[in-house]
Amino acid sequence: MSTAGPPQGAKAPLGGSELHAVNERGGEIVTAGPPQGAKAPLGGSQLHAVNERGGHSHAPRARVARRPVHGVLLLDKPLGWSSNDALQKAKWLLRAEKAGHTGTLDPLATGVLPLCFGAATKFSQIQLDADKTYKAVLCLGVKTSTGDAEGEVRQTRAVQVTPADVARVAAQFTGPMSQLPPMHSALKKDGKALYEYARAGIEVERAPRDVKIHTLNMTLELVSEAYAAIKMLVKCSKGTYIRTLAEDIGEALGCGAHLTALRRVETGGFRGAQCVTLAELETMSEAERLARLLSVDALLGGHMRVMLDPEDARRFLSGLPRRGAWPDAERVSVYAQSDSSLLGSAHIKANELIPGRLLSSIEIKQMQEDCNSKAI
Repeated sequence: MSTAGPPQGAKAPLGGSELHAVNERGGEIVTAGPPQGAKAPLGGSQLHAVNERGGHSHAPRARVARRPVHGVLLLDKPLGWSSNDALQKAKWLLRAEKAGHTGTLDPLATGVLPLCFGAATKFSQIQLDADKTYKAVLCLGVKTSTGDAEGEVRQTRAVQVTPADVARVAAQFTGPMSQLPPMHSALKKDGKALYEYARAGIEVERAPRDVKIHTLNMTLELVSEAYAAIKMLVKCSKGTYIRTLAEDIGEALGCGAHLTALRRVETGGFRGAQCVTLAELETMSEAERLARLLSVDALLGGHMRVMLDPEDARRFLSGLPRRGAWPDAERVSVYAQSDSSLLGSAHIKANELIPGRLLSSIEIKQMQEDCNSKAI
């Protein structure tokens, strides 16, 4: 298959309707985002359009009374939003005091973004360390300054790629590998995000990172007479840059490539079909929004479960190890025997339960009250 790319220096093609890959919610992977450098509107890209050049904008958000909220919200992050903007919007809608997300998705990307509220933030590292699964679209024959569709075209090459070539490269990029983080990323060096250096035209030294591609399925598609693309489904370890993977695959195919669409469809057992969008949240009542929260221990799936009597529970919450006839285990979730309240995480070694992340007595009480109110 041989195709030609756009003129060097032109804006990278955004993929057209033929490049759209279907997501798990029944929609599409959308390839176009806001102009480079523009900010995503905090009210939702379709709900509150903001024209920063002097056009229509919505009024500043009213102050809300914050409250303790505990649990996990599975958000389908919209296109064009940073992960932090999406988090802040959801936090505002829930009137939550404390919140954090579990791994950055670029503005170009959409999909599963677990948001942790209150006590759940203590266990967010579990999701940060979890394997991720992505759907992506690669445009062949075009390299850009950012490795994605928002950058300027830096190089174009003819595409002469066969399905056999794609299968060979898929096998080559499956398994452990070393990746150099891209300059256009949120990774920090000397307290400053790499993309800030990149925007200033500065390239800094980065240390390669060890990652693992568990599975990589790629399909070659002729998008038009001018462009070819690869649709990709990849399951990978934490810290894997799909944009870098796309560029490396393009080089291995001898034609170059850049990422035009990216959707996270699964992380740590949470899937896209379980997610809610910001637009949906905005239409819900406060009670309906709270009902979308998963319990804090939803983050502790796969942990061994240990129940403690009142005295051992009290000592455990003060940070003291407890002894018992338990097998060794690296990941343990600990509960109160009296009411099944989550107390925290731990590990077991030589019959000793050693505390990890612990909930405070106030958090436990608030979570109990939340459960009681839902039961009424």
